[in-house]
Amino acid sequence: MAKIGPASFKYILRAKFTADSLIDKPDVIGAVFGQTEGLLGEELDLREAQKNGKIGRINVESSASNGKTAGEITIPTSLDIAETALIGAAIETIDRIGPSKATVTVDKIEDVRISKREYIMKKAQQLLNDALKATSVDTTELLQKLYEDVRQKEFVEYGSEKLPAGPEINDSEEVIVVEGRADVMNMLKHGFTNVIGMNGTNIPKTVIDLSRKKTITLFVDGDRGGDMIINAFSQMGHVDFVAKAPSGTEVEELSKKEINQALRAKVAFDEYEVGGGRGKDQSAERKSAPVQRQPVEVPTELKEKVPGLINEIIGTRGAFLVNEKFEIMGKIPYKEVEAAILNIENVFMLVLDGAITEEIAKSAEQSEVKYVVGNRVSGSSQNVKLISYDDVGYRYR
Repeated sequence: MAKIGPASFKYILRAKFTADSLIDKPDVIGAVFGQTEGLLGEELDLREAQKNGKIGRINVESSASNGKTAGEITIPTSLDIAETALIGAAIETIDRIGPSKATVTVDKIEDVRISKREYIMKKAQQLLNDALKATSVDTTELLQKLYEDVRQKEFVEYGSEKLPAGPEINDSEEVIVVEGRADVMNMLKHGFTNVIGMNGTNIPKTVIDLSRKKTITLFVDGDRGGDMIINAFSQMGHVDFVAKAPSGTEVEELSKKEINQALRAKVAFDEYEVGGGRGKDQSAERKSAPVQRQPVEVPTELKEKVPGLINEIIGTRGAFLVNEKFEIMGKIPYKEVEAAILNIENVFMLVLDGAITEEIAKSAEQSEVKYVVGNRVSGSSQNVKLISYDDVGYRYR
């Protein structure tokens, strides 16, 4: 006899029966098949329907009491609701079971899919709840893993010493030099790809060579060791800017915000105090010294417009050429400002990512520039108004 798989049920027909004497389950099943035969035609004949897999195993549950028998008949079907109803009506015509007079009444036709939907909903709620619990991990942990994966992809070994570095060293005009591998990894994690590490206090030849071709920011730890590296580097290579981690911290420990703050607060090497003295004068063309100056009166319009320009230029080691409408005419590298502005006309203002040196001030005079804005003022001029970031109320962010 063919059986129907539970997964293919659509409906379960449930009927109750009573018999006037003691009967067995085979008597009930025999009556179901025998007394419905021929009532619904060959297609819905129960024997044929079961052979064809349209109905499943007929189940009978019964109990006897006081010489009578009562129970329930269940018939699972894969037929549609109308065909199942016809079978239900047919078995209600049964009037004898075994030797006894009997009655059969269809109790209900149960839609199995409703039960399945209820099960699905409960199971889905359970799965969702389990999934939410499983995924309620520390977001910081997930981000850290993501950053580690990204760092591994971006990390390169650069030069003959195979120094730890970011992928943009060759393509970038500006390079950030840090102390070691862990510093490089932290910088890469936070999106700084033009970075290279020295792997100690000895200055590698690769870095020295880079310092002669690139604009160099030396970014060191906020301790005595950082000062020692600045001293050592200045004697062997060319440093444009110096940045330090906050006192007592290391570059590898800094958050992105702290890195940005440190880089924005960088100073030209000539202005940086190392061991009680000033930075080495690396170029006769870039001599500068602190100038005692009185507070500068800055027009209100400059105070309103210039901070936005500073935000854009800061951290780029460049300079904006600005016209009287405060529109950016162009951008040039900071180290080329002195020579470049002598060949450019109608420059109203320079906004520098760096200090205003004496040489820059003189070049601005010759080019009839009205204002020069820089992070520090180390030069002087009678005709050009030299303005520091502080003068326009700029605050590092």
